[in-house]
Amino acid sequence: MYTDLAAALAIGVGAIGPGIAIGILTAKGLEAIGRNPEAAGKIQTNMILGIAFAEAVAIYALVVALIIKFV
Repeated sequence: MYTDLAAALAIGVGAIGPGIAIGILTAKGLEAIGRNPEAAGKIQTNMILGIAFAEAVAIYALVVALIIKFV
């Protein structure tokens, strides 16, 4: 019972940060592209790289939650 709660808290809390980070990254990236359309390719590349790193943190939280749940 407590392992279920711990797993739910691990993924729930672990996904808040990356969710906020991805939203901010996307908003600022689109704002930068709007201000300087010529640099869209470079901005988009860096934005996608940042999103991938933020998403990796959420995947680590998922792995921890699965370890708590099944081990």
